[in-house]
Amino acid sequence: MFEGRPRDSCLVSTLFTMPSHKETKWSFLVSGKRSFLNNDESDLHFKKMYKLTTDSSEGEDNGSSSDSGTLIPGMNRDDSLSCLIRCSRADYCSIASVNRSLRSLIRSGEIYRLRRLQGTLEHWVYFSCHLNEWEAFDPRSKRWMHLPNMPQNECFRYADKESLAVGTDLLVFGWEVSSYVIYRYSLLTNSWSTAKSMNMPRCLFGSASYGEIAVLAGGCDSSGRILDTAELYNYEDQTWLVLPGMNKRRKMCSGVFMDGKFYVIGGIGVGEENEPKVLTCGEEFDLKTRKWTEIPEMSPPRSNQGNGMSAAAMAPPLVAVVNDQLYAADHAGMAVRRYDKEKRVWNKVGNLPEQAGSMNGWGLAFRACGDRIIVIGGPKAPGEGFIELNSWVPSVTTPEWHLLGKKQSVNFVYNCAVMSC
Repeated sequence: MFEGRPRDSCLVSTLFTMPSHKETKWSFLVSGKRSFLNNDESDLHFKKMYKLTTDSSEGEDNGSSSDSGTLIPGMNRDDSLSCLIRCSRADYCSIASVNRSLRSLIRSGEIYRLRRLQGTLEHWVYFSCHLNEWEAFDPRSKRWMHLPNMPQNECFRYADKESLAVGTDLLVFGWEVSSYVIYRYSLLTNSWSTAKSMNMPRCLFGSASYGEIAVLAGGCDSSGRILDTAELYNYEDQTWLVLPGMNKRRKMCSGVFMDGKFYVIGGIGVGEENEPKVLTCGEEFDLKTRKWTEIPEMSPPRSNQGNGMSAAAMAPPLVAVVNDQLYAADHAGMAVRRYDKEKRVWNKVGNLPEQAGSMNGWGLAFRACGDRIIVIGGPKAPGEGFIELNSWVPSVTTPEWHLLGKKQSVNFVYNCAVMSC
């Protein structure tokens, strides 16, 4: 789950533990085939730090050293950061409680910025199977986590919602009594707050994130008018920037980043007589030139297409990008397809997991998660059941799905996003 790390770099599995044989305030353990220090340096650092921390405890008054400016006693800041960056995100809450400097490093988001710069990322899956309730899943530790409940608002609770993860934030878009609203969950504070509104509020749009930015395109406004506008969200200052308009108006579309460019795919547009029209094209937005280019037949084919089903009944295309390769889930045919960028055609590469049920594509999550594709869903059965989280690392071979987790739950996924930080 860590991207961009040298094969021989160390994994800090346990940063702070309390030795059972002697009361001390610090212990530093490094596990792995090779340390980022050589053996002599590693031993020297450990012995020096252990001596300093045990000796310093004699002159402390009420644990005052726990609020010192040092991150890890006995280590300089660069080495300390090198260790902390390699810790699991799941450990940061405990680490932040050790001293004031560590707490500031983690809760300010500085540690996550450093992780992004080094490409040391973990990918957690956030999803909602119950209205206004969110869970997170760590594929590395196979651990499920509950997020705090969202603000209680009955109108928002039952409205259509979109979700997007960017930086250390999870954004959930919906409708309140008379206007659109965005709620923001912060990993840094483990709490929800109201986020800044878009310049042109909307729902049913296509979106994707790329590092510290996200792009939202299309959708419809509060009067139901289908839009051709797009906006860019900057995570660092939480601002929205209006982008040039697309070539076509569309809603219920999907968005991805691929090869450093944003793509909006499929959706519902407007026909000649202002009637809803299924769009099979996509559009590419180049962030450097700030121009949109239409791409014919980019939307993945669907097995139930043309069977009389209304356009509004079908879910947006289920697409995901891994290693700059675009994949799609055909929920009706239970198939996985890969997009050939040169020939601009979709080819079937295999099947979805057996339990990946949906209602015309609704209720099934199909997401990129680092170097793998994640599918969250359950069997087609009413009422309480279970959901499974399956993963596949794309290759030239037929998909082989691996079960990462399974739990009792409503077997319908309302929203899903992957946070990489």
